[in-house]
Amino acid sequence: MCGIAGFFNRENASELLLRSLKILAARGKDGVGAAGTGWLEYADVYERLHFRQENNIIGHTLHSMVNFTRQPLAYKGIFVSNCEIYNWKDLAENFQIDASNDSDLLIKLIEKKLDDDNVNFSDISQVMRNISETLELTRGVYAFAYWREGLIYIARDIIGLKPLWYSTLHGFCFASEKKALTATDCTDVKELNPREILAYDIKNKTLARHTRNFFSISPQHESTFEEMTEQVKNLLENAVAIRFPDEPFGILFSGGLDSTLLAYMCKKLGKVPGKDFKCYCAGLRDVQEPPDTEYAKKVAETLGLELVVYQIDLEQVEEYLKIVVPLVEDTNVPKVGVALTMYTACKAAKEDGMRVMFSGSGADELFAGYDRHKRSTDINRDCYADILKIYEKNTYRDDVVSMYNNIEMRVPYLDRKFVEYSLKIPAAFKINDEENKIILRRVGEKLGIPVQFAKRKKQAAQYGSRFDKAIGKLARKSGCATKTEYLKQFYQYPNLKLGVLFSSGKDSNYALYVMQQQNYAIQCLITIKSINPDSYMFHTPNIDLARLQAEAMGIPLIEQFTRGEKEKELEDLKQAILRAKQEFGIEGVVSGALYSNYQRERIEKVCDELGLKVFSPLWHTDQEKEMRQLLALGFRFIFSSVAAYGLDSKWTGRIITEDDIDKLVKLNKKLGLNVAGEGGEFESFVVDAPMYKKRIEIRESEIKELDECTAKVNIKDAVLVEK
Repeated sequence: MCGIAGFFNRENASELLLRSLKILAARGKDGVGAAGTGWLEYADVYERLHFRQENNIIGHTLHSMVNFTRQPLAYKGIFVSNCEIYNWKDLAENFQIDASNDSDLLIKLIEKKLDDDNVNFSDISQVMRNISETLELTRGVYAFAYWREGLIYIARDIIGLKPLWYSTLHGFCFASEKKALTATDCTDVKELNPREILAYDIKNKTLARHTRNFFSISPQHESTFEEMTEQVKNLLENAVAIRFPDEPFGILFSGGLDSTLLAYMCKKLGKVPGKDFKCYCAGLRDVQEPPDTEYAKKVAETLGLELVVYQIDLEQVEEYLKIVVPLVEDTNVPKVGVALTMYTACKAAKEDGMRVMFSGSGADELFAGYDRHKRSTDINRDCYADILKIYEKNTYRDDVVSMYNNIEMRVPYLDRKFVEYSLKIPAAFKINDEENKIILRRVGEKLGIPVQFAKRKKQAAQYGSRFDKAIGKLARKSGCATKTEYLKQFYQYPNLKLGVLFSSGKDSNYALYVMQQQNYAIQCLITIKSINPDSYMFHTPNIDLARLQAEAMGIPLIEQFTRGEKEKELEDLKQAILRAKQEFGIEGVVSGALYSNYQRERIEKVCDELGLKVFSPLWHTDQEKEMRQLLALGFRFIFSSVAAYGLDSKWTGRIITEDDIDKLVKLNKKLGLNVAGEGGEFESFVVDAPMYKKRIEIRESEIKELDECTAKVNIKDAVLVEK
């Protein structure tokens, strides 16, 4: 891994680059380099770089794994990269390219393909298409910038393991880490969507985009379970083997299925000089040993693995948090808990001189390993969505934590060929009522891993290490009401600026509240007002009163009208979200979706096109649990409409209570009614919530009974009153 950065059409570009390279120093301690128009400069450390002051400049910090090849590289264009191309030697041979390492191969391959195909450089779209097609030949991960003919092209691997951020507010800037741009006064920093290639025209100051194809979940494989198991085993073994470095390495190890499979494969495949490894497990030093360290010891002893257990006490946890939270630039409690576990293990590996670590990340997303998958209505679509968005949730965290320790993280489960095959495995081979990751557990058994280890149930890293418990103890000790409040002292900024798709109902209100509690800045509400009462996408009862709720919270509201025509209404949604992006600078969108793939996928498609992230914090939440949590937190809401057997007009227009939820649970058992109304059984309207500064008082309403099971409430008069 390395660090890359560049600044274009900036008067103080050279100064800004030095500032960024200083922040990226941990990403590459083997040297630094910079390039501008007609010059290259290299040094051992960034302080010794001396170069011209100009408005366009590009830089690099080197973490050398294969040969010592300084960057930037300059041939027909100038190139900086952070990459691991595992098939680079094969590509060099196939295309008759003389390359010193994977970065050298990548720029030469890009240039060879551009020249061989006679690409017209005035046609930016054609250049980006050609680069995209060239990247399809590679097996590995990367983030790079290529400067040629007055344009800067940036791209990253299709899953997004290598990070890349950019800004377009003043000129064009990019860097491997977000903090390397925010430290240079960039206020509109965005993470590059891995499915996009960007091209910035220096002269015209314009930005062009090219969308790349992603994976598919169809057609599903039609082989037998045993045939697919064998193929999964072979593909995983290959993904592991091609990632072996030519030096000792480490494995993040919890004793769970994913890391045990990797470690056992490494043991079977790595019986050659230079391929030795150690397993590293981290946890809290406490009265009771953490589950992961206890289990890791059992697995290591049984399978003959060399294990290093690194445990820290409560005081050390707090010291590590001072480093980890600013590193990941996030105060999300689960994310920080996982990052702390990884940081501690990487620190131990660094002390042993390791420069490469293997991680089991991606297995849960591919094979339905999370508890929420048990409630999924479409497993493979959810697995696809998890892989599509893994770069937003996990990979940046893992990258910055490992690179701070000068360690390169390699992730076999997210190998391109492995992902492509695994997404098409039938859902029945991934999860059932008793077990998840079925086919992966079978792979473990075939390899000879004892059943009790292959069948071990997943425990999230922050709980298995007991670091979540440690954060809770420290929060209470410091007098903080929540863990998030405690973590905010280490990182004062909100995680991201978000807009909320707001319907006036309980789910969008609750999703907003959850994201606020996780230190996200809610910049605006986005309400779509559909003329069609039977809209496929949008809530319609009493939607005009969303403005009153927005006023109660003191949050700006964007309203967008739509005819509510299927699919066409997405254009209206896109326009509303675009307004939110332009007027309030949002970086992502919050959805209150619980189970509707129809809604979630369309929202994600629109946001992908606009370069925005999507957060669905309630996704696959247990419906009864959600309803009871709402009441426990102080949400007060009515049913604004009902349309289901077992319900009638008496359910509408009054505040929902615990007794009502008990009745809904009984109706669910008797009739299959969705407790949270996900099947359209009812819609809701919130009159008070923890984030409301005032409550809504309904002074006049009318209940329209359409039949014995269908009724709607028309709220004619409502006002805000003091709580």
